[in-house]
Amino acid sequence: MAVSFITRFLILALGYAYPAYGCYKTLELRPPQIEQLLFWCQYWILVAFLTVAERLAGWALSCLPAYGEAKLALLVYLWHPNTRGTVRVYGGYLRPLLVRHEADIDRGLLVLRARAADVTTSAATAARAWLVEAARRASSQMQQAAAARSGREGQAQ
Repeated sequence: MAVSFITRFLILALGYAYPAYGCYKTLELRPPQIEQLLFWCQYWILVAFLTVAERLAGWALSCLPAYGEAKLALLVYLWHPNTRGTVRVYGGYLRPLLVRHEADIDRGLLVLRARAADVTTSAATAARAWLVEAARRASSQMQQAAAARSGREGQAQ
């Protein structure tokens, strides 16, 4: 079942826009309220994990009846002042999971960064070689065109 337009709109408004504005308001407080900043950081970490999980299993999740409505309810539960579910979900589930696997995650990120650096270097080298070759060809064509023009001008005189 596809998630309805209204449900998608409500997810965007209540799951992303409203919390983003709440995060902005917290950042602009003088003096800043650290507990509120921690709450919003935890919320966005949970939303990021939910988004990744949804992208990985989205085809299966989208088949569930009322999935969009359940997602909306979860997002509101996480930030709503009466429930503040972020504190329970982050502290009770996600944080312990991350703490348990932090070293493995860090190692994986180091490997990923190294591979990304290798790919970037290779791509830059290939791009540089392509640009040099393109400039050489353009220069050669311009020289040939100039020589042809000179030859035609010499024959016309």
